[in-house]
Amino acid sequence: MSADLLTAQPCKPEASRQRGSRQNPAPKLVVLTGNPNCGKTTLFNALTGLRAKVANYAGVTVERKEGRLLGDSTAPPVTILDLPGAYSLSPQSPDEQIVRDVLLQHCKDVSAPDMVVLVADASNLERNLYFATQVIELGYPTVIALNMMDVARANGREVDCARLARELGVPVFPMVASSREGVPELRDHIIGFSINPDAHPIGRALCQLPPDFQAEVEQIARWLPNRRKGSNARLSAAEAVLILTDERYLPRADSGESSDLGEKVRDARKRLEQKAIDWRTAAIEARYACVGAIHKLVVCETLSLSETPSDKLDRVLTHKVWGTLFFIFVMAVMFQSIFTLARIPTHLLENGIAWIGSGISRLLSPGDLRSLLVDGVVAGVGAVMVFLPQICLLFLFIALLEETGYMARAAFLMDRVMGKVGLHGKSFIPLLSSFACAVPGILAARTIEHPKDRLVTILIAPLMSCSARLPVYTLLIAACIPDKQIAGPLRLPGLVMLGLYTLGIVVAMGLAWLAKKTLLKSHMPLMILELPPYRRPLIRTLFRHMWERASLFVQRAGTVILGINILLWFLATYPRNPTVENSYRTQRHQLTALAAAENPAPRQLDEEKLHAKLRELDKQLAGERLRGSFVGRLGRFIEPAIAPLGFDWKIGIGILSSFAARELFVSTMAVVYNVGSGGDTDEDRLGLVQTLREQKRSDGTPLYTTLTGLALLVFYAIALQCAGTAVVIFRETNSLGWALAELLCLGAIAWAMSFLTYQGGRFLGLQ
Repeated sequence: MSADLLTAQPCKPEASRQRGSRQNPAPKLVVLTGNPNCGKTTLFNALTGLRAKVANYAGVTVERKEGRLLGDSTAPPVTILDLPGAYSLSPQSPDEQIVRDVLLQHCKDVSAPDMVVLVADASNLERNLYFATQVIELGYPTVIALNMMDVARANGREVDCARLARELGVPVFPMVASSREGVPELRDHIIGFSINPDAHPIGRALCQLPPDFQAEVEQIARWLPNRRKGSNARLSAAEAVLILTDERYLPRADSGESSDLGEKVRDARKRLEQKAIDWRTAAIEARYACVGAIHKLVVCETLSLSETPSDKLDRVLTHKVWGTLFFIFVMAVMFQSIFTLARIPTHLLENGIAWIGSGISRLLSPGDLRSLLVDGVVAGVGAVMVFLPQICLLFLFIALLEETGYMARAAFLMDRVMGKVGLHGKSFIPLLSSFACAVPGILAARTIEHPKDRLVTILIAPLMSCSARLPVYTLLIAACIPDKQIAGPLRLPGLVMLGLYTLGIVVAMGLAWLAKKTLLKSHMPLMILELPPYRRPLIRTLFRHMWERASLFVQRAGTVILGINILLWFLATYPRNPTVENSYRTQRHQLTALAAAENPAPRQLDEEKLHAKLRELDKQLAGERLRGSFVGRLGRFIEPAIAPLGFDWKIGIGILSSFAARELFVSTMAVVYNVGSGGDTDEDRLGLVQTLREQKRSDGTPLYTTLTGLALLVFYAIALQCAGTAVVIFRETNSLGWALAELLCLGAIAWAMSFLTYQGGRFLGLQ
C-alpha cells in the first residue's frame, strides 16, 4: 500500500484521549487478538489474574471477556479485552465479525483500542503471520506475543525473534503463557505504554499490492465516510481492501452519505478485470507472498522431523477403528466416573443439608416460617446442591478434553459418522459442549458457516444430555435402578447413565438425518478443521474451568432455583381447608391428652409411640394439604395425560416446574414429599432417594419401580424442558416459530418414547 495511506499516525481517537480526567484517567484499552488455539485466553488469564468480566457484545450472542491488567498500582489503569479467535479480517463467522468490527471501530459498545497485543503460535508461525500482518497494517500500537515457544522447539523449529521484530516493525515477546514465561516482560511493556503511549513504535506497510489494485484501494479509501472516533487513513485503507475484495462487506459500508459507494466499487472491479487482475485474490496472494518471505527469514528448522509427537499420536487417535474405540472408551470412563467418584462427597453434602434442616427445625417452632425455610429453601435448594460433585466432575472432564487438544480430534473423528446423517463435522464441538449446557453449545454453532447446517445443529443440541439433566438422572437411577454388577467395574447404574446419553445422541442423529432430507436439505460441505498440538493440561487451568462453570451452577441454585422453590412452596401450601386443619388439630390434641393420662411408669415407650403417631399424622396432613393446594389441583388436572406413562400427579408437578430449569424436578420432589422437614430421628432425615422408594400408588403398589423410572428418564432425556434454551434458540434463529416447533416436537417425541417404554415393559411383564 502507498505511503500516504499506510504511514499515517496510529489510531488514537479524540474520544479516547479525552476519556476521564487527569485525576481519574480512564483505563487504556488493550485488545488481545490472534488465531484460535494460540493460547490467547491463557495469556489473558495470566495478565488479569483470572478476574474477568464476562458479558455479550451488543446485539449479538458473542461472548465478551475483559479484565483489569495486574501490575503497578501507580500506573494508569489498563483494561484487557480478549477478542474471539480469528484467522483474518474477512470474517467467516460471527466471532470473526466481532474481531473485525472492534479493530475497524465499528463496534458501538467498544471504544477505539489504544493498543493491540497479537498472540501468535510459534509452532505454526506462517499461518499466524497472515492475520498478524493484517492487524499491524491497521496502524495501532502493536506488539507480538509469540506464544508456545516450547512447542516450537520440541518440533525442531527456532524462531529468530529479533529478526521477526525488525521485519514486522513491532516489538516481539517470546513466551510460554501456560508457565508464565515471558508474561512479566509483556506486562511491563503494556504498563510502560499506558504511561507514555507516544513512545511506542508503529508497524510499517508490509504487503506490496499490484499498482493498479493499489490505486483502486486508495480511491475507495478517499470515498469512505468518516464514521470513526478520529481520523485514521490506515484503517480506511484496510477497510477499502475489504470492500473491494469481499462482496459480503459492501452493504455495511454502502450507507449514509456514501450511497453511491457500491456503484463505484463495482466500477473499480470492472476496471481491474479489464486489466486481468483478479480483485478477489490479488490482496490474498500479495499477503501470502509477504508472509512466506518473512517466515523464511525468521524460522530455522533445527531438526528434520518427519513426524512430530502430535502426528504420531494422531495416527492412532484419528484412525477410523482405533480412534473410534478410544473415543468410546473415553466417554465410558467419563460417565462411569461421574456416577462412582461423586458418591462420597454427595453423601457428605446430603448429611450437611440434613443437619442444617434439623437445626432450623429445633430453633423454630412449628409454623409457616419453619416450613418455608426447611421445606422450601433448605430442602429445595439442597436437593439440587447435593449433585454439585457430579456437575464438577462433568466440567472437569470436558475441560480435560479441551486442554489436551483431544476435543478437535474427536470432532475430526466424528465427521465420518456425522456425515452419514448430513451433519458437518464442525457440529461436533457445539454438540459436545452441549453436554455441559445446551446454551453455550447452541452459541458455539455460530462457527458453522452454512446457515442450514448451523440451524440443524442448533435444533438437535438440546438432545445432548446437559449438566442440568444430571441431577435428575442421578436421583432416578439411585431410586429406581438396582445397583447390580455387570462386568468388572461396570455396574448397571453406570450403564443406564451411559444409555441415556447415547439415547439423546441417537435421537439427535435421526432428527438431523430427517431434517437434512426434507426441510433443511443442502449439499454436504467439506470439513476443514485445525488440529492443535497435544498439550499437557495444567492442574490449575483444569480446576479454574471447573470452578468457573460450577460456580454458575451454584449461582443458579441460589437465585433462580431458590426463587422458584419459594413460589412452589407457596403453591404447594395454600390454600388451606379449615375443616381439614381443624380435624387434624383435634386429632393431635387427643393423642397428646391420651399420652398424658397414661401411667408414667412406661413413659419412655409412650413418648416413642406418641412421636411415631404424630409423625404419621403430620404426613397425612401434608398429603391432604398438597392435594388441595394450587399445585396439587394443577397436577391432578394434567394427570390423565401422563398416566399412560406410569406417572402420577405429583410427578406431573415436577415435570411442569422443571420447564424453568430441568434440575428443578429434584427440588420440586423434595418440596412435594416434604423431605428435609427435620427431626430428632433417622426417619426424619431420610433422603429423597429413600422417600421416592417408599411412595405407593392408590392400589398399594410401588410408584417408583424400575419401569416407571426408565420411562421418566427417557422423558427427561428427550424433552426440551429448559426455558433458557428455548430463548437462546429463538435469539439464534431469530424465529419464534423454530423455538415453538422445537418445544412441541421434542415434547411429543418424549411422550411417545416414554409411552413405549412403560407400556412396552408392562406388555413384556416387566415392573
